[in-house]
Parts: sequence; C-alpha cells; structure tokens
Amino acid sequence: MTARTPTDDVRIVLVYSSLLGIYGDRGNAMVLARRLHWRGERARLIAVEPGRVLPDDADLYLLGGGEDAAQVSAANAMRLDGAINRAVDRGAVVLAVCAGYQIAGHRFTDGNGVDHAGLGLLDVVTERSAHRAVGEIASYSDILSGDDGWLTGFENHGGLTRLGASARALGRVHAGIGNGDGTDGAVTGRVLGTYAHGPVLARNPALADHLLELVLGRPLAPVACAEVGQLRAERLAKAGVTEGLRLSA
Repeated sequence: MTARTPTDDVRIVLVYSSLLGIYGDRGNAMVLARRLHWRGERARLIAVEPGRVLPDDADLYLLGGGEDAAQVSAANAMRLDGAINRAVDRGAVVLAVCAGYQIAGHRFTDGNGVDHAGLGLLDVVTERSAHRAVGEIASYSDILSGDDGWLTGFENHGGLTRLGASARALGRVHAGIGNGDGTDGAVTGRVLGTYAHGPVLARNPALADHLLELVLGRPLAPVACAEVGQLRAERLAKAGVTEGLRLSA
C-alpha cells in the first residue's frame, strides 16, 4: 500500500450495505469516522453498492450481515470484482461481521446446504449448524489489553465456523455461541471477523481504535465519552461480565 502522510484521509469503504447491513452494521463506519474526528483525523466514507466498482486502494473495508440470498449475491460480486483481495494484498484492513465474516473465509454453506466459495481472506470454513445462535454474545480477545479485551455483541446466525492453521480466534466466548467451539471470530493478518452485531464497534470502542491504529500505524490518544462507557457497561452486565471490570471509552 502507498505510504500514508499525516494529512491523508482515512478511506473507509462500506461494502454492499443494501445486502450486508440488516442489523445496523453500517453503524461501524459511523463509529470509525467519529472516533477519528475526535482526534483531529479526517475520514472519507465510501459506500459502494452492487453493480458499482469497489476501490482497491482504500484503507479499511467493512462487511456486515445479511440473509442467505443476499450473502451469496454479495460473495459472488466481490469475488468477481477482486478489489478487496487486491486491497488486502496491499495492506488494507478488513472488519467482517456475521455473513461478511463467512464470506471472508474460504467457503460457507447456505440454508439449503449448498456450498459457496468465499474470498479466502480468513483461513476459516463455515458449515450449517442444527441450531441457530441468537442472543447476546461476550468474549475476551487477546488482541486488546486489560478490560478492553471484553467484547460484546448480538449474534443471530446458523453457522459453525472452523479455523485453519493460519487463523486465530478473535476471542474466547464467555456467553453465547460464536464459532461453536468456544471461540468467536477469527483474525488472519489485518483481516478480522466476528459474529457480533451491535454495531460491534459502537459496543467495543477499543476494537474500533485497534482497527484505526492498524491503518495509521501508530497508537491513538485516548478519548472519553460517557455515553459510550454507559452503553458498554450495560451490554457487559447483560452478558454477565461485571466483576473487576474497569470500563474505558
């Protein structure tokens, strides 16, 4: 990827939100832009819908959740386009949620039992589960530090996701189902996947800052927002994560 300068906008691409945005996942783009603004950084949001060409020179790509037919259409279009794969090869960051997470893997199975090829950005494979995972999910992620490692969200999916050798779990599940093996999500390089909606970055500001630090290549100064902290406390308590937690926004 071309070296960034301090005056460059952070280019955030919201991918096919008409197909992959049924649980408010487009809010992740708003969270990232706002947290950049609070620090005096500039963001440029680029929303791309099916039929339009995806840029391959952006900094951060966001994929959200969607129903089976929409997921298959989105996966086919992204594979044909190839822009996200080229962007990742150049160093871009990707956050993929639920259906987007499955698309980012090698393969996923739809509700009819049909297998579909993914983008191969994450070393994961998803198959159908006999039981649907619905409700609050909480996990602890080692990619963050201290209490910021607690992640919460809302899951609604019928997938069982197996991680390959080059992927590590995003978090260890405390409540909920996630991948179905006691973990949630996956990380391969600068690509992160999770089953957590919410939007996940509104609930977990440290994760949002982690993505931005990957893009910027440097730590971000802390920011404080009482409303963010209150939301985080509420959601963690709902998932039964309370003891010893020092909340930060």
